[in-house]
Amino acid sequence: MRAPWRGDRAERDRLRHLARAADGPLRAYLEVPGPPSRTPLEELGLLAVDIETTGLDPRTDRVLSVGFVAVDGCEVVLGTARRFVVSDVQGVGQSATLHGLTDDVLAAGRPIGEVLGALLAALSGRALLAHHARIETEFLGAACRRLWGAGLPCPVVDTLELEQRALTTGWGGEVAPGALRLARARERYGLPVYRAHEALTDAVACAELYLAQASRMSAGSPGTRATLRQVLA
Repeated sequence: MRAPWRGDRAERDRLRHLARAADGPLRAYLEVPGPPSRTPLEELGLLAVDIETTGLDPRTDRVLSVGFVAVDGCEVVLGTARRFVVSDVQGVGQSATLHGLTDDVLAAGRPIGEVLGALLAALSGRALLAHHARIETEFLGAACRRLWGAGLPCPVVDTLELEQRALTTGWGGEVAPGALRLARARERYGLPVYRAHEALTDAVACAELYLAQASRMSAGSPGTRATLRQVLA
């Protein structure tokens, strides 16, 4: 289990310290505090993010595409949806069989610094939302370190973790193989089937799943307001 976001004053102090050591768009991002941990979910700003990569090791593999869309409280803001393909990758290899991104498609894309700059601008002041978020945080953090000298600290809401809690009433129980995959989780809420392994489509799919999960959490706690702290606990 990932350590919970520390939030608020201590975290703001830590981010200011990191900002002094960072360069470029990352410094501007770190200078804007994230949402307070007490923020109610109906007021919370998130950015649903999905990436496609050349493999699973952030030390040697690279980001190929990034998709994201903002979530404002209980609404997916489709007008904010963006998808970028990264141009400066040396060969896609066998990963093209999953995501369909060939070398010629990447050649028409944008440099990773420009892509990350757009992502950081959209993420500023928000929590990052993803399904199995470790992939996004590790790859994006590694790219930020290579470019600008620091990682990517941010509050992270993981829909996979939320679904595991719902299925096991905690962290210790077992779930059936494949039950936590994005498509399977969406199926349990009656959400439509989307084509997988396309960054923007998966980001929107994650955002929709989160809204269903947040609605369930709120319904399960009548008379109280679910907050970011509860989601990160």
